[in-house]
Amino acid sequence: MAQAPAATKIDDPIGTWVIDPAHSSAGFSATHMVFSKVRGGFNEIEGGFTVAEDSARSTAHAVLKAASITSNNEQRDGHLRSPDFLDADKYPEVTFESTKLELSSDSAAKLSGDLKIRDIVRPIQLDVTFNGFLPKDLFGSTRSAFTLTGKFNRKDYGLTWNQTLETGGVLVGDTVTLEIEVAAVRQDG
Repeated sequence: MAQAPAATKIDDPIGTWVIDPAHSSAGFSATHMVFSKVRGGFNEIEGGFTVAEDSARSTAHAVLKAASITSNNEQRDGHLRSPDFLDADKYPEVTFESTKLELSSDSAAKLSGDLKIRDIVRPIQLDVTFNGFLPKDLFGSTRSAFTLTGKFNRKDYGLTWNQTLETGGVLVGDTVTLEIEVAAVRQDG
């Protein structure tokens, strides 16, 4: 039996949604050696959001397990988990709690919130793009999908380790770019 294509608009988004970790990802990139990028992500993501009739009352939260960070290089991953960066043993979670949602259109929004890394909390704003909606999947669940993007300065979170290059510049850039793909399953309605 063929599955219907995803709709581009949710007729009734109000309710509670949970992140589907098997179909979601939290990725990042940072400049490496002045001119290239290193990409990575977290293998363990959980959280959800509640859409209220008044969008100002909508909320979102996410938890990334710091020890699940990966950049496809075991040595670098170990360094990212170490006290030089995330210090995953001492601070096992990276968290996000929303503070404000501003709808731009039916398919775009600005999500403001508090990002916590190493027990340091700073505000961040994420651009949200609505990717689609499936009223009923193969298991009878209602699904939606979003892309969230944003940037932050890693030094704002105490992630200050670096090395100066002989040719000038530093090994790791200060700006971290986030790209988060969220697939969510509706829990009510």
